[in-house]
Amino acid sequence: MSDAVSAALPAAPVSAPATAPAWAAVFSLTLGVFGLVTAEFLPASLLTPMAQSLGIAEGVAGQAVTVTAAVALASGLLTAVATRGIDRRLVLLFFSVLLIASNLLVATAPSLTVLLLARVMLGIALGGFWSMAAATAMRLVPPDQVPRALSMVFSGVSVATIAAAPLGSYLGGLYGWRAVFHAATALAVVGLVAQLATLPRLPPQGVARLSTLVAVLRRPNIGLGIVCTVLVFGGHFALFTYIRPFLEQVSEVEIGGMALLLLAFGLANFAGTLLAGFLLQRSIKLTLTLMPLLIGGSALALLLLPASLPLHAVLVALWGMAFGGVPVGWSTWLARAVPDEAESGGGLIVAAVQLAIAGGAALGGLAFHLGGIGSVFAGGGTLLLAATLIVAAGVRAPR
Repeated sequence: MSDAVSAALPAAPVSAPATAPAWAAVFSLTLGVFGLVTAEFLPASLLTPMAQSLGIAEGVAGQAVTVTAAVALASGLLTAVATRGIDRRLVLLFFSVLLIASNLLVATAPSLTVLLLARVMLGIALGGFWSMAAATAMRLVPPDQVPRALSMVFSGVSVATIAAAPLGSYLGGLYGWRAVFHAATALAVVGLVAQLATLPRLPPQGVARLSTLVAVLRRPNIGLGIVCTVLVFGGHFALFTYIRPFLEQVSEVEIGGMALLLLAFGLANFAGTLLAGFLLQRSIKLTLTLMPLLIGGSALALLLLPASLPLHAVLVALWGMAFGGVPVGWSTWLARAVPDEAESGGGLIVAAVQLAIAGGAALGGLAFHLGGIGSVFAGGGTLLLAATLIVAAGVRAPR
């Protein structure tokens, strides 16, 4: 990221003052997050044709998802340190270019080795871009509008969650899985162009070191907040990983009804992301406490109340809406709690989320194996209610 690279890029405006919100730049971050999460989720809906095309087992092809999550965890933690001293605009643009290269490489991959290399590149871009998104949004809008900006950025996650799997499966059936990744490449190019046009120059703030991560964790209340982040995300993913078996076995929903319920979850999740922006402007503590309470309560209600499709549809939608506020809520909390080290804080959030995804799915699988789907929802719901109590009693809302 030398001066020569800077000179080769289109001129960017100087970082806007806090009184002039740069909403176009915030939207360009949303496009970046959307493109990254879409690329992360696509293999889940294309695993069978990908495995057949490359001549490998589906379980082996599934490692394309695992390696992305593992690298994203490391990238989220190390990005602030590895790129200290570099204009944040250049760093974000680099990750967007890496996303484009990853999608192109997947689309043309002749072997498993090339596929995994491409997914490693995606993991670097995903963890790095996501870890910097909150800190960048904080610099693009006035302080009182930060929650709304973060809700806009993380709405990209919700839209990708809704769109990636069904669209990937549908388009893959029509045009082949490689064409889907070519389309994802075009989407990433759109995000890059938007960032080139709207992101101002953002000189680095502070001096991030590896010791900074430890120092941030040792600040009062931060370590507990990260633990709560892992608990809330882990409880959700323990439940959501096994939502289909629950709907099949308990709700007795047929495949058409299941698709509608999952669509309702996704749409409610998107609405919850937007709603969280307004709730956070009023009370961060209330938002952080309410979301796991609603998710855990919905899970236990699904398990304990009589099976009824209308009731289950309402509870699934409530669950989706509540989870929509979780990424926005915890990112806002940490950005406000450590405003001087927001990038390192963002890295901790990314690492916590990736750890929670892996741990939650694994614990949910163990519960399913030992006690069936009822154990998954009983355990996940109880964990989320316990997290609610810890948040309410121990986590302090930053001023």
